Amino acid sequence: MGGDERFVPDGDPERNDEQAREVFLEKLPLDPKRVHRYPTSDGPDGDDAAAAASRYAEDLIADGGGKLPVFDVLLLGVGGEGHVASIFPDSEAGRSQRTVVAVLNSPKPPPIRLSLTFPTINTADEVWLVVGGPDKAEAVGRALSGATLTEVPAAGAHGRTATRWLVDEAAAGQIPR
Repeated sequence: MGGDERFVPDGDPERNDEQAREVFLEKLPLDPKRVHRYPTSDGPDGDDAAAAASRYAEDLIADGGGKLPVFDVLLLGVGGEGHVASIFPDSEAGRSQRTVVAVLNSPKPPPIRLSLTFPTINTADEVWLVVGGPDKAEAVGRALSGATLTEVPAAGAHGRTATRWLVDEAAAGQIPR
């Protein structure tokens, strides 16, 4: 399960789920019912990202028997400014209490995305934040030094049982001791 998805057509190489499928989902013995794929811009909602976000939230809740399912692992990347999922610093998505939101003006292309919100992200048993490169070091350091989730959204992502920062040496350069 990932925290967000680019709202582009099915099979588009920009989709996170296409990359995840190719790299590891096809190689693991996973029950397909436990992989929650985001809607596409050529799906039943067409290019209506808000409708797709609402339908995806309803699907997640239905899969969870009327409440959010328990995600075993939620895998998140961290951007250079500290964004996770499609929650960017001081964004409306970061303040939302909905399950899933449509992000219509992402500062990182493509501009239209679907994203889990913090109330949903933080229901996962484990949240894994995967970070690489020196351009992410400041964001990692700030997230682990008490920055607010409004300033550095990565600071607001927490698993119920574990939060794991999987950081390469370059991205670890500003982690407090």
